[in-house]
Amino acid sequence: MASGISAKHGLLTIKCSVFHSLQRNILPHAICIQRPTEVKCLRASTNSTAESQHNEKYCIDIVRSRDYDGFVSSLLLPEDARRSSLALRAFNVELAQVKDSVSQKTIGLMRMQFWKTTVEEIYRDDPPVQPVSAELWRAVKKHYLTKRWMLRIISEREKDLEDRAYRNLQELEAYSENTQSSLLYLLLESLGVKDVHADHAASHIGKAQGIVTCLRATPYNSSRRKVYLPMDICMLHRASQEDFIRGSREQNVRDVVYDIASQAHVHLQHARSFSKNIPASAFPAFLQTVVLEDYLQRVRRVDFDVFHPSLQKRNPLIPVQLYIRSWKKTY
Repeated sequence: MASGISAKHGLLTIKCSVFHSLQRNILPHAICIQRPTEVKCLRASTNSTAESQHNEKYCIDIVRSRDYDGFVSSLLLPEDARRSSLALRAFNVELAQVKDSVSQKTIGLMRMQFWKTTVEEIYRDDPPVQPVSAELWRAVKKHYLTKRWMLRIISEREKDLEDRAYRNLQELEAYSENTQSSLLYLLLESLGVKDVHADHAASHIGKAQGIVTCLRATPYNSSRRKVYLPMDICMLHRASQEDFIRGSREQNVRDVVYDIASQAHVHLQHARSFSKNIPASAFPAFLQTVVLEDYLQRVRRVDFDVFHPSLQKRNPLIPVQLYIRSWKKTY
C-alpha cells in the first residue's frame, strides 16, 4: 500500500513538473489566443509608455539646449520632482522663444493664445497632443500645481511682445516677478513646499534672475539693434541706445550695467535673509542663485563691461558648483 502511494505521489510530482514546464514555454506566446479587448489594452499600454518617454525626452532636449543652467539644476532635484521641473522649464522655454521666433506680433499673439487654451485644457484633463502639454498635464495631476502662475507667465510674455525697452527698473522687476518668480512658485509646489518665507525668497530670486537675464542678453540683443535695458538708468548716465548697439565700453555704459547689476545683488541678499526660516526641502528650487552669483562676480571682475568676451562663455565649473551647493543644502 505504502509503495502504491509512493508511486502515485511520484507520478503526481512528474505531472506537476511537466505542467509548470509547459506553462513556462507556452504562456509567453499565449497572447495570440487572448480576447481582442485584452490585446487592445496591452497595445494601448505599450503605446502610452512609448509616447510618455517621447514627451519626457522632448522636454529634456529642449531644456538642455535652451536653458542649460536650468537643466543642470533640475537634475539635482529630488527624483519625485525632477520630471515635473523639466516640464515646467520646457513650458517656460517654449514661451520665451516666441518673441525671437516670430516676425510679426500677430503670430506671436496666436502662439500665446495657444498656450492659454492649452493650460485651460490641461486643467480640464484634456491636454492637446503636444509633448510639453502632456508633460505639464502630468505635473499638474501629480503636484496639484496652481493654474494662476502658469497663466501669469503667459500674460506677461504676451505683453513683452511689444518689443520695447523697459521704462524703468521697477518695470523690469515686475516683468521678472511675473515670469521668473512665478516659475519658482511652481517649482516649490512640485517639491511639496508651501511656506510664506520660501515664497518671499522666490520672489526676490526671480527678480534677480530676470535682471541678470536682461544683462546677459544685452550683447545678443545689441547685435540685432535692440536694447531692452531700463531707460531711466540709461538716461541717468547719459547712455543712448546707440551706445549699446555699437558695443560701447565707455564708463557711462559701465555705470548703467553697475546700477542694474547692483539691484540684482540686492535681491539675492534679500532672498538669503530668509534662509533660516525656510524648510530645507525648498532649497533645491533656489539652486539658480549659483548661476546668478557667478555672472555678477564675473561682470564685476571685468569692471562691468557687459560686452567683455569672457562673459559670453559658459563657466564650465557651474555644474560642480551647483552640486556642491546642493550637497550643502544652501542657496
